[in-house]
Amino acid sequence: MATTRHIDGKAYHVDLAELMRVYETNYAKLNRLIPTDPIVGDVRCYQAGSLTYQLEIIEVTKYTTLVEICQDDELPVFPLPKMVVRLYHDAKVAEVCHCEQTARVKARYDYPNTKMLQKDEKFQFNQFLSDWLTFCLKNGISRAPIMYRS
Repeated sequence: MATTRHIDGKAYHVDLAELMRVYETNYAKLNRLIPTDPIVGDVRCYQAGSLTYQLEIIEVTKYTTLVEICQDDELPVFPLPKMVVRLYHDAKVAEVCHCEQTARVKARYDYPNTKMLQKDEKFQFNQFLSDWLTFCLKNGISRAPIMYRS
């Protein structure tokens, strides 16, 4: 298993079993929120309390679907970072590929680093997605897509 040495001398190990569990649950949850036969441009919106979220299908291939998730509120109290999530249909897993300013999410990071990313940033992004999806499934209601603002 890959390790990274840190200043304190302790090695960080990616807990692959736990990460895969999160990927699998995210896949199951996200599939409940996107169209059954998605096509590029499909948009689904959900409102939970006073917050509005939008899921847009941005790519569909034979084995994968790419979904952009964003919050569509002017000045949210608890802003959701814009995320791009890839669903792998053959493996039945979904992982966060991009999140806000992070163009590509790595499995682990040296710490400290110039962007101050945590050593387990990939796990944290995906666990956050899991928690958010649970929130939407429990509290959200579907609504008409929101027109993009210029």
